Amino acid sequence: MRLQGLVGVFLMVLLLATVAQAAEVKDYSAAIRVFKSSDVVQPFFENSYGYVVFPLVGKAGVVVGGAFGIGQVYRNERVTGKAYLTKLSLGFQLGGQAFSEIIFFEDQRAFDEFTSGTFELDASASAVAITAGAQAQVGSSGTSVGASNGPTTGIQFAGNYVKGMAVFVHTKGGLMYELSVGGQVFSYEALGY
Repeated sequence: MRLQGLVGVFLMVLLLATVAQAAEVKDYSAAIRVFKSSDVVQPFFENSYGYVVFPLVGKAGVVVGGAFGIGQVYRNERVTGKAYLTKLSLGFQLGGQAFSEIIFFEDQRAFDEFTSGTFELDASASAVAITAGAQAQVGSSGTSVGASNGPTTGIQFAGNYVKGMAVFVHTKGGLMYELSVGGQVFSYEALGY
């Protein structure tokens, strides 16, 4: 039992270090380039109303887990504001992981819903991973998984929005086994021009 406690402390320290790194990200263009290099994701840049990108999301947990990331929201390739991603989860989970995430908005309704203040992805939202062997779970409940042969080859994916949103992740590192409840919650802060 003592080993589990030490592992839990280690993973929470890992999460806090990743959160500190996420808070320091200034250049979002590298993450955007990774997503644009995917044949699966590229059409969304051309056809979406807008998007939000999180260059670094850190996730860790031992039974109780959490995730955090800071992103930028774009409309017509211009930054409209900042977004903050948080997730708390309870259930069987073990490990830590770092990934990038992008959410495309199909139309103004979806964009406005996300930027209205606080927004939570529900169970019908799924993420498609664009890194070989990666797994992703997004939503208030349930599990969704996607995989590919790599960022440039993509996967066979219909490219449909669910409730006006399409979510993609790119795993940067780590390993996490998770079976939990809870969803990603986002808050939005408009730029004060």
